[in-house]
Amino acid sequence: MLPATENALLRRLATEQSTGRAPSLAAAVVRDGEIVFSGARGRVGDDAPTVDTQYRIGSITKSLVATLVMRLRDEGRLDLDDPLDKHLPGTRFGSITIAQLLSHTGGVTAESPGSWWERTAGGDWPALEASLTPETIKHRSGSRFHYSNVGYGVLGELVARHRGTSWFEALRREVLGPLGMSRTTPHPEPPHASGWAVHPYADLLLPEPSPDAGAMAPAGQLWSTVTDLARWTAFTGGQTGEVLHAGTLAEMRAVATVDDDGTWTSGYGLGFQLFRLNGRRLAGHSGSMPGFVACTLVDENTGTGALAFANSTSGPSIISLTIDLIAIADDQEPKLPAEWQPSDVDPNLLELTGLWHWGPKPHHMYLIPGPMLNLVPVGGGRASRFRPSGEKDEWVGLDGYYAGETLRVSRSSDGTPRSLDLVTFVFTRTPYDPAAPIPGGVDEAGWQGRRDQPSSS
Repeated sequence: MLPATENALLRRLATEQSTGRAPSLAAAVVRDGEIVFSGARGRVGDDAPTVDTQYRIGSITKSLVATLVMRLRDEGRLDLDDPLDKHLPGTRFGSITIAQLLSHTGGVTAESPGSWWERTAGGDWPALEASLTPETIKHRSGSRFHYSNVGYGVLGELVARHRGTSWFEALRREVLGPLGMSRTTPHPEPPHASGWAVHPYADLLLPEPSPDAGAMAPAGQLWSTVTDLARWTAFTGGQTGEVLHAGTLAEMRAVATVDDDGTWTSGYGLGFQLFRLNGRRLAGHSGSMPGFVACTLVDENTGTGALAFANSTSGPSIISLTIDLIAIADDQEPKLPAEWQPSDVDPNLLELTGLWHWGPKPHHMYLIPGPMLNLVPVGGGRASRFRPSGEKDEWVGLDGYYAGETLRVSRSSDGTPRSLDLVTFVFTRTPYDPAAPIPGGVDEAGWQGRRDQPSSS
């Protein structure tokens, strides 16, 4: 980036390390899948941290586990509305759905019973399952957002059952390997930062433990680096490669619940935290474990992302820092629009594009990369994108009013698209085409001018 921008970014980073009294802090800005700025302050041992220094990322682990769950869904191995009991029979909250666990709306207790799981060695799945008594359900499922680390411990076991291996081995094979995240591990590997607690009233440090969390590990076990987390930040921004369908990622980043009903500045999707601040809509996740805080976020509109780590239990405002890094980069160096280039499209889909009418209301249908269809009302209104369902002439709503609804193409005897059936709404090439199956039929007299209208007397 330009020297002035880099100086502003470094100053923001340095200010946070100093005022937050972090032993060390490392951060980066990501655009188009690449690190365009990285910086660090403080020391890890005798040296400054680098882009290859590992920090613990805490609950960012949840987004990675959620990706494994969504891959299972896309493979048809489970449905998000499935009750947990269908896949992990015998638990004390088997009626809670997989989607509710992903979005923290199942009402499950925040922390596992017993000792503070983040600072003590964790037991195996049978031990965790045995501890989950009926009292671990704190709210009616679906009634509210209630962050639950336990829920993600459960989801990790669900992944392990379906894959026949540990949740981390599945993650390494299906996500970390394909994304090139070779330095993201369940335990620290040199070079790595040590976790510290900073005394609140003196400049003193106390080492924090980092035990294996056992069955709770899917809630926050992982360590990573600036280089690796930059790849994950790019993934969150849409560069999913072969790991996940772009439509599935968009589904994960859609709002499932809000954390502050009055203002809606923070919410949660399916494995991603969501923020809406100063005109920006951000997706990603923060993380904290004893001795560490971390955050990765992407601005969904500009595609600019940022990430930050610090090896301190508290002090640095890591979410605010990450948001500010994105804002500085976008304000001082607005991202240029991507050069338009023609793309490879299926020419057979072109016949679905162009002008369609819902009753008298005109809509334009566009073909966009994916391939996806984008149905946009002329003059504004209920716009939605659609992805192929896998069945011929059938598409599924990705967002907007028609999210999750099915669009079916009806064809004439010669194969020409005649109408679109969208959740009982019928779209035709001309307003209320009498040759199409318009609900309620079309008046035989057709469209009438003033002289054609019957007298009211």
